[in-house]
Amino acid sequence: MTGERLPIEVSRLTKRFGAVTAVRDISFTVEPGRVTGFLGPNGAGKTTTMRMITGLVAPTSGHATIGGRPYARLDRPSSTVGALFDAAAVHPGHTARDHLAVYAAMGGHPARRVTELLDRLGLTAVADRRVGGFSTGMRQRLNLATALLGDPRVLLLDEPSNGLDPEGMAWLRSLLRGLAADGRTVLVSSHVLSEVEQLADDVVVIRGGELVAAGPWSRLAGPPAALVRTPDAAALAAALTAAGPDPADAFQVAAVGVDQLRVYGMSTPEIAAVAATHGLRIHELGTEAAGLEQLFLRLTGAANTTSEQADL
Repeated sequence: MTGERLPIEVSRLTKRFGAVTAVRDISFTVEPGRVTGFLGPNGAGKTTTMRMITGLVAPTSGHATIGGRPYARLDRPSSTVGALFDAAAVHPGHTARDHLAVYAAMGGHPARRVTELLDRLGLTAVADRRVGGFSTGMRQRLNLATALLGDPRVLLLDEPSNGLDPEGMAWLRSLLRGLAADGRTVLVSSHVLSEVEQLADDVVVIRGGELVAAGPWSRLAGPPAALVRTPDAAALAAALTAAGPDPADAFQVAAVGVDQLRVYGMSTPEIAAVAATHGLRIHELGTEAAGLEQLFLRLTGAANTTSEQADL
């Protein structure tokens, strides 16, 4: 049954931990009826932002609302917002059924939801096993079931596909698409870009705690890139950069291996003309449909980062 449509609105959120600014002045909207992928390199501030939306972390400045109200002012938060942040946050001695029963009672949700969600999340066969023996994927399913106990209209899921096998990821994709089709608001952070590409309608991309881009990912990706295979890759990259459009906001040349370039913002005839002018060889020249991975790398510069810090 279709219910309320509740957007998430983030307005100028900033969070500082001492001298470290984890999130800096970011604003975006997550629309109902759509799946929004929340993307960024490790340490970009995704988890901190999601925790601020749900009131688990107090912002230094700015605010976030759900359906126009801060999380703390929702009448029954767990019936409005379902959140998954930590797949380890389950008592290992409890069974899956007991775990869900406890959280259903705490949230004032009907006991029948436990049986419904065990079935829906594919956990009925292991419902009476202790969670300590669960795989990471089974824990993820259990935590997702916990988030869904209140039949919430808004979902915030931090890396929900962790530990899932390909079949489980396809199942999760179908589940989340179905929830969005019912008019729910779904925000999903993930590092599995191929999965997000199949799942998300929109993306929000942050880097270093700052917003890089937000909107439908297919629009943000822009026109196809040109792929050039050449034994003169370095020289051609320099020549293309010198001949690039001005302003060069949408123009970029990236090395792909030792003898291939990916070029954004310049047509294949223009590339061929630059190569001919400089006497540089081209062995192959074609176009590549823009994908989410290319968009992500272009927006975040993640291909060049060596950061190993965990996401704040």
